[in-house]
Amino acid sequence: MASASAPTFAQSLIAGGIAGTSVDLLFFPIDSIKTRLQSDQGFARAGGFSGIYRGVGSVIVGSAPGAAVFFSTYNTLKNVLPRPPHLEPVNHMVSASIAEVAACLIRVPTEVIKTRSQTSSYGALADSSFKAAKLLWRTEGLRGFYRGFGTTVMREIPFTSLQFPMYEMFKHRLSVFLYSKPASLQPYEAALCGSVAGGIAAALTTPLDVLKTRVMLDLRDTSHPSYLAPLPRLRHIYTTEGIRALFAGVIPRTLWISAGGAVFLGMYEWTIGFFHPPKGHE
Repeated sequence: MASASAPTFAQSLIAGGIAGTSVDLLFFPIDSIKTRLQSDQGFARAGGFSGIYRGVGSVIVGSAPGAAVFFSTYNTLKNVLPRPPHLEPVNHMVSASIAEVAACLIRVPTEVIKTRSQTSSYGALADSSFKAAKLLWRTEGLRGFYRGFGTTVMREIPFTSLQFPMYEMFKHRLSVFLYSKPASLQPYEAALCGSVAGGIAAALTTPLDVLKTRVMLDLRDTSHPSYLAPLPRLRHIYTTEGIRALFAGVIPRTLWISAGGAVFLGMYEWTIGFFHPPKGHE
């Protein structure tokens, strides 16, 4: 029974880790195609359809802790912050946004390595995630691992501010519709809610995802005077490449996150359900 009772911090940690690893490994090929479509070097030069599991090592390392930090922070804040009924969506937005910032501290370094591996940015110098990480450390230091942190947060806060209030609302309404009471969904039913919420949020925030990808793939010195700040760069992409460039990869991103949202949130609810076995519907 999804969300029948609030999970503990440890349960959120475990369930989040399982959910994050499951979705990232399952949908990694789609993520590779999306990243290459968004690359300014072009899809074919970034690798096309070959080597679509390049960079998967960084995902294996970063998925579980990143998702675990997100869900443990989200559920803790959701239950600690004031929750007047008319402001519940605001509670979900704030909780999810803060949780994303915390998760990005872990996720961004692995995301930088992953995107550069997926697009062969280092060429023959780094043919694995580990080699890419070593080269990144040697050439850019710790700052390089957090290249694109600001743009990632710029993408994730609007995304989660859309996804999680919709997810919670869809769960509540579907539960009342099917069972005439809240918090009574099965994991697969909650997964459907996660899929719809994730797909809508993914499509709307694609321009920010394009910006994040471009920044992470940029190998230039960030102190160079020609390096554009995030918002001017977003405007530059629009004026020089058009609206299509801002929505490059929107179809694989929407499909990936829609399907991924079902797996991610479904696996999370299923794992939480393991700790809180359903007692049956009345």
